[in-house]
Amino acid sequence: MRYLAAMGVVLSLGCVSAAEAPSNYQTYHGIRVDSDPVLLAKYDRALGYCQYEAMSWRRGSPNPFSLVYNAALRSCLSRRNFIDRGAYAYPANRYFDHFFDR
Repeated sequence: MRYLAAMGVVLSLGCVSAAEAPSNYQTYHGIRVDSDPVLLAKYDRALGYCQYEAMSWRRGSPNPFSLVYNAALRSCLSRRNFIDRGAYAYPANRYFDHFFDR
């Protein structure tokens, strides 16, 4: 059972993308971050805060290339009202030809 749980954690972290570009994010209301300068400034402040939080041992990892860091960064950005846009959220969407967008 522990083996399956560990395998699940590894696979879930493997599906996390490292997208930090503002064009890949939108608010919960569907407004793209790069469409409004005020929203872009809020995103930049949130990204600065979330990068610092994701580099801590408590939340993430000090290695910015690790999957744990990416998961912590995306989690923090989603708590700050910035989520990935559908087709760009996970690399699995490339293989399913935007099946999850429907």
